[in-house]
Amino acid sequence: MAKLSRVEIGSFDPQRFGGVLAPERYQEFIQIVDTASSFFEGRVVWNVNSTAKGGGVAEMLRSLLAYAHGAGVDARWIVIEGDPDFFRITKRIHNHLHGSPGDGGSLADEEHNSYCATLDPNAEELAKLVSPGDVVILHDPQTAGLTKAMKEAGAIVIWRCHVGLDIPNDLARNAWRFLAPHVREADAHVFSRQGFVWEGLQPEKTWIIPPSIDAFSPKNQDLKDETVAAILAAAGISAEETHTRAEYTREDGSPGVVKSKTVFADGGAPPPFDRPIVTQVSRWDRLKDPLGVIEGFARYVAPVSNAHLVVAGPSVEAVADDPEGAEVLREARAAWDSLDDSIKGRVHLACLPMEDGEENAAIVNALQRRSDVVVQKSLAEGFGLTVAEAMWKARPVVASRIGGIQDQIVDGKTGVLVDGTDLEAYGSAVVSLLEDPVGAEKIGVEAQNRVRDEFLGPRHLLQYFKLISKLMLG
Repeated sequence: MAKLSRVEIGSFDPQRFGGVLAPERYQEFIQIVDTASSFFEGRVVWNVNSTAKGGGVAEMLRSLLAYAHGAGVDARWIVIEGDPDFFRITKRIHNHLHGSPGDGGSLADEEHNSYCATLDPNAEELAKLVSPGDVVILHDPQTAGLTKAMKEAGAIVIWRCHVGLDIPNDLARNAWRFLAPHVREADAHVFSRQGFVWEGLQPEKTWIIPPSIDAFSPKNQDLKDETVAAILAAAGISAEETHTRAEYTREDGSPGVVKSKTVFADGGAPPPFDRPIVTQVSRWDRLKDPLGVIEGFARYVAPVSNAHLVVAGPSVEAVADDPEGAEVLREARAAWDSLDDSIKGRVHLACLPMEDGEENAAIVNALQRRSDVVVQKSLAEGFGLTVAEAMWKARPVVASRIGGIQDQIVDGKTGVLVDGTDLEAYGSAVVSLLEDPVGAEKIGVEAQNRVRDEFLGPRHLLQYFKLISKLMLG
């Protein structure tokens, strides 16, 4: 039998947004919060995915479900079990949904049988927990095969797809065919943007709900400059001496202290933080294009500036559902090895510690806040939470004109959009921001305002409430 894992969820007070949101938006949010407990009485809202740490889905669930708890909703989070073969297949599906061949493998009957064989025992165990009338939200390809069993258990089932492609190709359509028999059985399908909606799905069952960030999480909470310096020093990302405690606020309100060290895969020293810093934070994933980030910086940024590049990602051993992470990190190291010796010392491959998820988030927070420019040069992107996170910190962002990134950034106003395959355009945009700190600061301020209006948790929760209430009321 599968061994499902239940993730413990905290409880956050929704009223904390009173000091963040515009008054009219806050009032709309609180009106729903005040009715949520009675509306969901006797029902559980289950969220099911494939990992409790690493990646934006896990981060969003941890935050959104805690606010649901704070509103009196019985929201629970379950992580399914899978073996390496299952995660190879689901990573392949993920890549195909982005239009990329990934490992080059197929998605045919053999893979589908293996996929279902892994999910069947998960479904059997989950069905024992779910009661008729409960709401089950299944996240991404890894869980789509649970739909039928959850419907048979009497639940309202929502399938949430966090990935997609602006212009679908044959690979994406093949992934759709692989998942469609499962997905069509759901009561609703949720996508991050209209352009990601699959062909052949019923329009009346399709909803658009963009992702969001939590303004108060360790990754996004406000940090003083001296605390930023202390956290980076404690994590080994900076050699700067500091006498400030490397402290942040944990999700439960208690103080946390950064102690774990970053490992530099290039074997070098941390960047000197008296120089401009350009940073990309993402999984070690080919679709995040760390090799292009390195090459574009080396060719077009380093020769005309004294900036350093930090390409940061999680310790690859810690992300169970991403079997390609270690391979991509090795490729990034090989790209670093090929750099001219005069450039190598200005490119840093940082593997951030993952033993404590909140500590990791605090390190990312400090690194983004210290960066002069944040980049997200993805080749494909569902939404790109790291973009919203950097924008919330009033950082100027250079990012690819793809997917949900283009829903966040108003080009030239709240960031800079470039063709993700054009290394020269990427480098030129970074250099322009480095050379115009006043303009970069203005973009950062506008970016923060946009996230406040469009991409914080209350908007996300309101949309889910409207969807679920419609399904419950028929």
